[in-house]
Amino acid sequence: MIKIPLKSRFFKTFVLIIIGLICGLLAWFWQSYKPLETAQFVAIPSSNSSQLRKEPIQPIPIHVDLNQQQVQLGRKLFYDVRLSQDNSIACVTCHQFNNGGIDRLVRSIGMAGNEGVINAPTVFNSSYNFKQFWDGRANSLEEQIQEALFSPEMGNASWSELMNKLQQIPSYITEFKEAYPDGMTPTNLKSAIAIFEQSLLTPNSRFDKFLRGDEKSINDQEKEGYRLFKAYGCIACHQGILLGGNMFQNLGLFGDYFKARKPNTSGEKPAITKADLGRYNVTRNLEDLHVFKVPSLRNIVLTQPYFHDGSVTTLDAAIQLMAQYQLGREIPQTDIDLIIQFLNTLTGELPK
Repeated sequence: MIKIPLKSRFFKTFVLIIIGLICGLLAWFWQSYKPLETAQFVAIPSSNSSQLRKEPIQPIPIHVDLNQQQVQLGRKLFYDVRLSQDNSIACVTCHQFNNGGIDRLVRSIGMAGNEGVINAPTVFNSSYNFKQFWDGRANSLEEQIQEALFSPEMGNASWSELMNKLQQIPSYITEFKEAYPDGMTPTNLKSAIAIFEQSLLTPNSRFDKFLRGDEKSINDQEKEGYRLFKAYGCIACHQGILLGGNMFQNLGLFGDYFKARKPNTSGEKPAITKADLGRYNVTRNLEDLHVFKVPSLRNIVLTQPYFHDGSVTTLDAAIQLMAQYQLGREIPQTDIDLIIQFLNTLTGELPK
């Protein structure tokens, strides 16, 4: 196992805490005045921005302006098993709409029983992530889509093989010509799926309504849960539109999360996997060992199991672990229960 010198780890932990606190305090200002770099659509505000509460969290836009021909083509591709090499797996196989945009497996199962190496994140609201994948190796939805198409789970060997298959389908030739001037190309295939994914927003959660001024959309217990969420420091990493998705963080600021993982069904400690190395796999920088993109908390009650390793199945356990390893403290059960009540208000209107 790769080790970071104690002095370096302490310095890194200190710096990350300071950065996280600054992010939490200034998130509302940042989101209000800085355009979202990865957004590839135009969000239409649902109300005058001056009416929004000045909070570190911002509501998801109710409407987005997208090319509907491209959205519908992307939707068709998203559901088409022919995008996998053996015609058995589609994008929706691992990102199911009735399961919060995931498959609720610890690791997804692809064609020929190939198991993924990490817990699949939700596709809902994914266009607001500043990077894609847990380790942030993709800078855009298009990059993420390409990697998924050529992963062991979908099994495609080359673009020429995949495009030759799709070019045998007359409806695709017609629909690509209608949606894109240059017709069916790998670039346009990725674009269509990405634009469809940009439409998969979950606006109008009860908490978003509260942020827009509806005082009665959440009750007193839920408001207290939100206050505790901020007071304990969760807001330092979980803020912005997604309550996450806009920064990296070390998993285990106040302890060795991986050493403390529970034994598996055979009674053995889970071994450190390549996926556990996090962003180190991308940068090869020791300072990025066990560093991951902070996940979104939107629709969190629907997206268990939690964490990159899918090792936790309840919000109660997730909060306890985060308090221990990210905040260095214990949270009383009464406060955990209130925070969970707040998290329940983050479920929005799911895509149909």
